[in-house]
Amino acid sequence: MRVAIMGSGSLGTIIGALITAGGQQVDLIDINKEHVDALNHSGAKITGFMDLTVPVKALLPDEMTDTYDLVFLLTKQVYNQVSLDQLRPHLSPESIVCTLQNGVPEDSVASIIGRERTLGGVVGFGAAWIGPGVSELATEEHTLKSYAFDIGELDGAMTPRLEEVRKILDLVGHCHVSDNIMGIKWAKLLMNATFSGMSAALGCRFGDVLANETAMYSLAHIANETIKVAHAHGIKLEEMQGKDMEFLELQDEHDVPNKMDFYREVWTPHSQTKASMLQDLEKNRKSEIDYINGFVCKKGEEVGIKTPFNNLVVKLVKEAEQKGVPPEFSHNIKHFEEAPK
Repeated sequence: MRVAIMGSGSLGTIIGALITAGGQQVDLIDINKEHVDALNHSGAKITGFMDLTVPVKALLPDEMTDTYDLVFLLTKQVYNQVSLDQLRPHLSPESIVCTLQNGVPEDSVASIIGRERTLGGVVGFGAAWIGPGVSELATEEHTLKSYAFDIGELDGAMTPRLEEVRKILDLVGHCHVSDNIMGIKWAKLLMNATFSGMSAALGCRFGDVLANETAMYSLAHIANETIKVAHAHGIKLEEMQGKDMEFLELQDEHDVPNKMDFYREVWTPHSQTKASMLQDLEKNRKSEIDYINGFVCKKGEEVGIKTPFNNLVVKLVKEAEQKGVPPEFSHNIKHFEEAPK
């Protein structure tokens, strides 16, 4: 099987390295020439909770040849149209594109390459791009091995090709095949809207969010808004990492403290993670906020559900984008302190 990763940044570097180390050849495709050159010259280096360097094959998009049987899509959603236009000449009618992006991009991806070629997928670990050829695994290795991926057909069917994709992703860590990938995508959207959204809005790592009472109060409301919007669209959130994300729906204000042990148990292993959206802000790049918290806001508007805490995250991240300066925790936490209680 001819395999590629489209968008070999922080996550793609780690996934590509571990797939290669597992014996499956995979092309790591990225637009960053310095990164591609480093990968080819020195290999893919994983730091953080893993210390490993793996020789890999990396390409610029215009260096792709022939067709791929399977492509893992890991580009930022803001680049989907360009990336998929580059990829389309290298797809056959039977090719598979498995989305492993943040947010819920499946419908837009399918509209470009065809629904029959699109699989949904979710990544269950965090990473940070350190520099050319180097990526930091920000999630503890045992969590990576237990909850690396979820994949599924968009219509919930259990098909033979899912097993083919699972075997390859199992080289990285456990891959679960689901008959409700949209429920899993929304559960991961909740994970991103909460800790990634707050990490980006406050300019900090997940552990700093966990340690701040105001941030956690606000985060509990971000989760509640996300669940209520999903329910209004007929979607039931699936378990993530063995945990029922539906538990995070709030009955009222007094219910917030009841959720804190859950958050600490699930997210403490990811405490060193810095949201990819924050990494973008630090590099003065456009973030995916419109596809994460902004997606919750958009879907909430469609069904008449207010999302004030998600709206605030979007506002603060967009302000940082416009200023070209990463957020400061001490400044932005005040906005959450002033939010309606």
